[in-house]
Amino acid sequence: MSTPGAALLDRPSVSGGGKGLAMQLLLAVVSGGYAVGAALNWGSEEVAEIMGDFGLSAAGLLAAVSCYSYARAIDSRERPAWLLFAFSSLMGAGGNAVWGWYEVILGQEVPKPSLADFAFLCFAPPAIVGLLVLAKRPVTRAGWVCLGLDSWLIGGSLLTLSWSLALAHAARTAQSGAPGSVPRAALSLAYPLLDIALVSMVLVLHFRRSETNRSAVNTAIAALALTVLSDALFTSPLLSAEYQSGQLLDAGWFAGSLLLAYAPWGARRLHPGPEPAGRPRVDRAHSRPITGSLPALTPYLAAAVCTLGILYNVVDGRKVDRMVVFTGCTVVLALVIRQGIMLLDNIALTQELAQKENHFRSLVQGSSDVIMIAAPTGTLRYVSPAAAGVYGREAEELVGTELATLIHPDDLGRVVHEVRRFLAAPPTEEPTTRIECRFKSGGGEWLNVESTVNRHQGGLILNSRDVTERVRLQAQLQHSAEHDPLTDLPNRALFTRRVRQALTGRRAGDYSTAVLFIDLDGFKAVNDTIGHQAGDELLVEAARRLQDSVRAGDTAARLGGDEFAALILGDGNRDPSAREYQVREIADRLRTTLSQPYRIGGSEVRVAASIGAAFADPGITPSDLMRNADLAMYRAKAGGKDRVEMYAPQMQAEVVRKAELAGRLRTALHEGEFALLHQPVVSLATGEVSAVAAQARWRSAQGILFTPAEFLRVAEYSEGGAGGPGAAGHDASRTAELGRWLLEEAVEQAADRHRAGHDVPVAVRMTAQRLLDRSMPLGSVEALLTRHGLPSGALVLELAVSDPRVPFDDLERRLAALHRLGVGIALDGFGSGYAAISALRRLPVDMLKLDRGLVEGVVESARLHKITAGLLRIANDLGMRSVADGVDLPEQVLALRAMGCTHGQGMAFSGPLDEYRLRRALVRGTFPVPGGAAQPALAGGSPGGSMAILRGSHNETPVPPT
Repeated sequence: MSTPGAALLDRPSVSGGGKGLAMQLLLAVVSGGYAVGAALNWGSEEVAEIMGDFGLSAAGLLAAVSCYSYARAIDSRERPAWLLFAFSSLMGAGGNAVWGWYEVILGQEVPKPSLADFAFLCFAPPAIVGLLVLAKRPVTRAGWVCLGLDSWLIGGSLLTLSWSLALAHAARTAQSGAPGSVPRAALSLAYPLLDIALVSMVLVLHFRRSETNRSAVNTAIAALALTVLSDALFTSPLLSAEYQSGQLLDAGWFAGSLLLAYAPWGARRLHPGPEPAGRPRVDRAHSRPITGSLPALTPYLAAAVCTLGILYNVVDGRKVDRMVVFTGCTVVLALVIRQGIMLLDNIALTQELAQKENHFRSLVQGSSDVIMIAAPTGTLRYVSPAAAGVYGREAEELVGTELATLIHPDDLGRVVHEVRRFLAAPPTEEPTTRIECRFKSGGGEWLNVESTVNRHQGGLILNSRDVTERVRLQAQLQHSAEHDPLTDLPNRALFTRRVRQALTGRRAGDYSTAVLFIDLDGFKAVNDTIGHQAGDELLVEAARRLQDSVRAGDTAARLGGDEFAALILGDGNRDPSAREYQVREIADRLRTTLSQPYRIGGSEVRVAASIGAAFADPGITPSDLMRNADLAMYRAKAGGKDRVEMYAPQMQAEVVRKAELAGRLRTALHEGEFALLHQPVVSLATGEVSAVAAQARWRSAQGILFTPAEFLRVAEYSEGGAGGPGAAGHDASRTAELGRWLLEEAVEQAADRHRAGHDVPVAVRMTAQRLLDRSMPLGSVEALLTRHGLPSGALVLELAVSDPRVPFDDLERRLAALHRLGVGIALDGFGSGYAAISALRRLPVDMLKLDRGLVEGVVESARLHKITAGLLRIANDLGMRSVADGVDLPEQVLALRAMGCTHGQGMAFSGPLDEYRLRRALVRGTFPVPGGAAQPALAGGSPGGSMAILRGSHNETPVPPT
């Protein structure tokens, strides 16, 4: 806490102190006024008697009420003491009231003894017990013995002195045998004896008082002491004979009662409470050495008082009274016993101290940590023997050395600042601190040392240990957490942090800073062909090339898999064309370097690199900058790979559009806006319907049906679409959900037709990626057939293999399992795409489906005619059926049949039909096969009118909703 803050916190206590001072002044004024009045005899004898009797009674009653109220207000072990003080004051008030009754009301002398004497005698015992309650209780039996001995030492010495001065005369008067002398003597002895006991407890409590509410207790002790002093003066022979109510002696009792009434409340307001933070605590043991030694001097002071009592009799020439001799002997005996106990305690303390010192020395010398004590000047005064094992230097060699000369210069300033801050902090708030620095060893190397620092007589105690291995391990863990374990390049977390630093640090506003995202094209083929170990070696080599190719100060990182990134720091150039030229040049150099052949396992391997670049435009965040670079990289892959693409805002807009289309498709599926149509597959020789091909259509609000491609404006069922990092994911997600719906609907409707007697197989188009998708359970097709009761032979899967990354081993196993159940396998899009020949060679294919691109030009193009004829010849030689997709013209039917094609699908026979028209066609069973100019079999046929047939199976189909 700052000093001004501490001063502000002190202000409320100052206000409380002002109120307490006002109460003290009021107390002094009232007591002084009473004393002045008593000194002037109050102006008349009657007033003097009233003030001397009832004034003292009122003061005592005020003290009783105050102590009682305070006792009810607190909840602690002090409550019985203040209740006893209240009772004691009540007895004093009662005694003065009785005294006033006789003198003021009855106008006669107070008899001796009287009820007032009984009340006055009951004043001391409750006060004595209350003082015992407030005293600090001893914790051992010897402590209780010492407490009793101290009380007797004080009381016995006072009794000796009092007996020599006055009490012996009262005792002799009682022995004279005069009438009434015994009660009077007993009463005269009872007052001083109780006062002596009370004084003894006051003094004992002063040295053994509890720390709780010390101000209130001290004020109560002072009040009782003042009352006892007035009692002592009253019982003295010089004053007791001439005492009258209202004299100056009453001012002592009056002030004592008011002080006792003030003690619990006014003293509590003055109680300082906890010391403010930041203020150094004063050691009372050092600030008051005299009061700290008074308890030790108490026995000797008591013996001195006792000796004075005996000397008084000797000097006066009188015979020493037996009571004085007996009391003096008991005091001396108590002193001897107490000193014996103290001697035994000192011997035990000395042995305990020696034992603890030996224990401490063993701990220090046997500790593996180095313990050093530094003087306020910074010089080492003590160094433990462990320094030889930790620092490689003997302890004697380090003693006398300046601590600053052993600390690394780079760490010295930080250590000095921390030490100064620690020494300036309050010890109660910060008793220790920890410092880490490098310490010079005997061999000259620098060790990492951690020290716990404590204050010691203005200097420092340092408990130090070698943490070099821990620091080294932490550095290794930090490096591992921020770097790729395979290539040792920064990982995504560290790369993201450096991008953030480039955007927010001293380079903030440098819009020529760029981020490059790099993907290795063809890396998966390396893993599939020559193994993952070779793939790891290729990644390590690619990382080395990337690290060597970037500029000093730039950052190359591996984000995961075959994806890398580079942070290109700008030079402050704000010219867009200049910065784009510079970054493109760097990106082209990286692309060329990464595309060079790799020598892996004695063979040459080639991969390419697709790179996307994005600039730190104003207000861009690190995540947005990295996302933009990722978008550009995917656009580079979609544009042909092995190229560099610069980010443009429309890339993000394309991603947003595709995400919206995905949501639109999902909504359309859930709300039943898609309809399932079937297009007959007809034998080109007989015109019989051999199968039906399931196709999905979206029904618009106007009742027009659109293909999924027309609905989404993307390639039909494409799972490899590009346009951004989420494009392929969005397309795959869209087609997966639509494909799942298409398969389930096709199987369910085919099962219904099968139960109705139409045993025509249904063909469902499915991509290889979809068939191997992990989100699609392994036995989902089989479970679907079982659930709807469709025989496995009634289902044909038209497989589209267009992605070179499809694992043929997994695909072959999956198709073989389905083929064993009787599911037909057709190779869709034969004659185009990547894997047609490989699929023929490895997959269990029953049927080849010619791509519509070959069929469309088979009549006009002689080249396509020969290609199509060759493909059909392959199918016939392999014993497979062949289906031509997109057969829209009679001339195409004739040409394909002449080439050996067995089946056809297209507008030459029928367009996609709803379930009602499909069943009508199945009942009919055949379509006319054109031998010349041919028309489709269902040129019209709706019960309510004709149906217009448009060319192309992907055009709008004006079929009303069913």
